[in-house]
Parts: sequence; C-alpha cells; structure tokens
Amino acid sequence: MMIHFRRYFSHARNWLAFLLVLLFVFTAIAAPFLSPVDPKSPGPLKQVGKGSISQPQPPNEIAPLGTLPRQYSVYHSLIWGTRDAMLFGLTVAACVAFFGILYGAIAGYAGGVVNETMMRVADAFLTFPVIAAVVYIVQIQINVLNSIGGLDMVRWGYLQVFDFPAMTLVQSLVTNVNPLFVSLFLFCWMPYARLVNTLVIELKETEFILAARSIGMRPGRIIFRHLLPNAITPAVVLAARDVGSFVILQATFTFIGFGGDSVWGNILVNGRNWIIGPGGNVMTYWWVYLPVTIAVILFGITWNLYGDSLGELLDPFTRYI
Repeated sequence: MMIHFRRYFSHARNWLAFLLVLLFVFTAIAAPFLSPVDPKSPGPLKQVGKGSISQPQPPNEIAPLGTLPRQYSVYHSLIWGTRDAMLFGLTVAACVAFFGILYGAIAGYAGGVVNETMMRVADAFLTFPVIAAVVYIVQIQINVLNSIGGLDMVRWGYLQVFDFPAMTLVQSLVTNVNPLFVSLFLFCWMPYARLVNTLVIELKETEFILAARSIGMRPGRIIFRHLLPNAITPAVVLAARDVGSFVILQATFTFIGFGGDSVWGNILVNGRNWIIGPGGNVMTYWWVYLPVTIAVILFGITWNLYGDSLGELLDPFTRYI
C-alpha cells in the first residue's frame, strides 16, 4: 500500500489535484477566520463601506478584492462562497451517487425482468432536462405560496393560526426546499445506476459470488459485502468529478435567475452591469467578475483532476503496477 501511494504521488498531476482540493477544503473550514462575519449583517454579503455608493470600488485595505455595488466585499463573498460551494457540491454528489449506486446494484443483482424494468425507468429519467425540472419546481413553489396566501404569510408565520399539521408541513416544504438540489437529485443519479448496474451484472456470475450464493448468503449481504466494494470505484470517480459540475451548474442557474442560490453566482449577478467599463474596457472593474470567474473555473478543474487521480488510486488493476 505504501508503495502504491508513493507511486501515486510520483505524478505531478496527482499532487496538483490533491493540493488544490486541500486548498478549497482549508478555505471552506477556515472561512470564519479568513473573513469574519459582520454581526450586524451576517451572511456571505458583507458591507464594508457606505451602501449609498453604487459604483464598485477598487481593492483597498478593508476590501482586498474590491467591492460590488452597494459596497459588498468581493473577498468576503468569495471566501464564504467557497464554503457554500463545497457543502452544496459534496452534498449533492453524495446523495446522487448513493441512490444511483444502490439502484443500479439492486437492479443488476435481481436481473431478468426486474433489471430491464428498473433500467428502462432510469432511461426515461435521462430524457428529462435538469433546467426544465428547476423551472417546474419553482413554479410549483410559487403556485403553492399563492394558494396559501403568498410568501409574506409564510415568512411571518401567519399560517400558524390554522394549527393544522398539513399546513405546517406545506410551510416547511415551501420555505426550505431548494429547487436546484431536488432537480439534480431526481435527474442526475442515472449515470451512476447504469455504470454500477453493468459491473454488477458481470460480477454476479463470477466464482466468488456463486460460492456466496451456494452457502445461502442473503442477497443484501452479497450486494453490500461483495458486489459493491468491487463495483463502486468508477462511481466514486464520477462523483468526485460531479462535485465541480454541480457547483458550476448552481452558479449558472443563479446567474440566469433559475432557482440557484450560489454565492459565487450572486457575485456575478451583482456585478454584471459593470463588466464592461467606459469605452468598452473589460478591465476597468475587473474585480467584480474576474476573481469569482477564476474561482468557479478552478473549482471545476480541481474536481475533474481529483476524480482522475482518485480513479488511479482506487483502481485495483493499477494498484501494484
């Protein structure tokens, strides 16, 4: 194992992926120390100057990366946006991968008509675009809010006067459901299912699985003890790559106004009217878009590199080569 790790870290690409992931993890964990939250206005937007000034200000002592309109610190939002990106990307990837892996493994082990039916369901989900799901869920939320009295009634708790358990449940769902998270969970698990399903179908005919069946081992034990450990590696690699993809999608949906709540996306939204400065110079107000754009691109590249390196680390065929 030590030899394998030594060989793994002998590649500059693997070192780069590891250090970049470590950088993002450190930034996310150390966010309260790198840029403390203002008790008067907690959250990823920190006002460091007079809010009446609508023009972005260049980097200075109190705003190392300049300010957005209304004098929100780009540096503060960038740091806390890293924590938001890590939490969102890892949470979505973990949930999607877990469901997809379990679904594909059960279908593959069952085989026959059960497998065909379950995988055709997965194929049907593949045809539905995520962006349509986000729009649809947002519209459902709006319609539900309108039917129960609007957003203000939910926000101020007026629905509590009814004291109905069903009404309380509706209130909780409407105010807490993240449309993008739900959409990604519903319509991004299929690649994991298909990948694991193919591997499980191949593995279940191997001698050690046939031996486990012959001694009466339960299907659940066979799946979790023998099949998944040998079929999960490609899915883990895919999940690592998807962490970056999900965060990029979150920032994109936030920027176009389709239900995302990315901090990085909100930086771009607040500064998009200042990207092109006087005379068409895109570098006049570079701080309103360049730092966050680099962060989003670097985040996506980092997790793609880490996924590739993770595949090399976990692949049993390359472990001792």
